[in-house]
Parts: sequence; C-alpha cells; structure tokens
Amino acid sequence: MDHRAYFGALLYLVVGVNSLMFHLEPNQRKCLKEEIHKGVLVTGEYEVNTLPGQNVDMMVTDSKGQHFVNREATDKGKFAFTADDYDVFEICFISRVPHNMRGGRHEVFLQTKHGVEAKSYEGLGDAAKLKPLEVELKRLEDLSESIVQDFAYMRQREEEMRDTNESTNSRVLYFSLFSMCCLLGLATWQVLYLRKFFKSKKLIE
Repeated sequence: MDHRAYFGALLYLVVGVNSLMFHLEPNQRKCLKEEIHKGVLVTGEYEVNTLPGQNVDMMVTDSKGQHFVNREATDKGKFAFTADDYDVFEICFISRVPHNMRGGRHEVFLQTKHGVEAKSYEGLGDAAKLKPLEVELKRLEDLSESIVQDFAYMRQREEEMRDTNESTNSRVLYFSLFSMCCLLGLATWQVLYLRKFFKSKKLIE
C-alpha cells in the first residue's frame, strides 16, 4: 500500500469530518454507526425538514444501550459527547407518523466531527489569549499526538490479530494430529478385527 495513501487514510480517521444527507421514510429508523476511541470528543450538527403532523426523534447510543443524546420531536440542533471507552456508537433518526396519516419522506442532513476537528481552537485561543500562530501550533500538536495514538492502537490490534492467528494455527495442528491418531487407531482395530474374524471362519491360518 502506498505510504501517502496510508497516511491520508490515517489522517482522515484522526481528523474525521463526515457529512451526509439521506432520506428517512415514514415510521422508519436509520442509524449511522462509527467506531470511536476512548477519550475522543465527538460533535455533530443535524437538520431535518419539517412535515405537518410528523415528528423525528434523534438519539446517540453505544453498543451497551447507554444514551448520550436523546431528543424528541426535533428538526435541527447540535450535540457533543466524549467516548468513555472504545466502542461503536450509533446516531439514529426515527420518524414518528400518526396511524391515521399517510406520512411523507424526511430529508436529513448530518455532519459529525471527531478528534482534532471537533475541538474549538478559536475559543481556546481567546480564553488563553494566544496568538493565531500559537493556536495553529497547538492544533498541530494535538494532531500529531492523535496520529501517534492511532499508530499505537493499530500496532496493538496487529499484535492481537497475530496472536489470534498463531493460536488458531496451533489448535488446527493439534486437531489434525488428534484426527490422524484416531484414524490410525481405527484402521488398526479394523485390521485386527478382520484378522480375528477370518481366523474364526478358518479362512486364514
């Protein structure tokens, strides 16, 4: 794999900005799943077109069912949360249409940011009275730290996968040896049984 492409993919993970627009059918649910590392800040902004008599709920949950954001009958807003642990998070939009209505299709716009891009460096610069160059250096420092952390995480995953592969290979080898021993034992038993049978019938000496 080309190193520039690999670095570009890693940079996308570190300073991830996702923007998308999708349609939400009446009384349907659509979710966006994303893996987030521990301690990473996630921010987002969404907007849903309004339709008479219809509502849209929005929520953010993790794989354990814990709610980080829960908003009912919403059409637009912003949200933010920090991942307590490495997990897969779901951002869901749910259409609510009364049973006596023929609902229409919503258009949903969603933009999420995580990592360095989710932080407000302008506000940090104003609070700490930093110059624009110092703010940019702070952003680059955080970006470099995020890249190092992602490299460490990828290396850890690689080691775990290698250990899993080695363990699987060892189990397959032991199972193959056990199967071979069973087959050899069965073949030996068959030969001895047939030899005894033929002797009892006086077909062989």
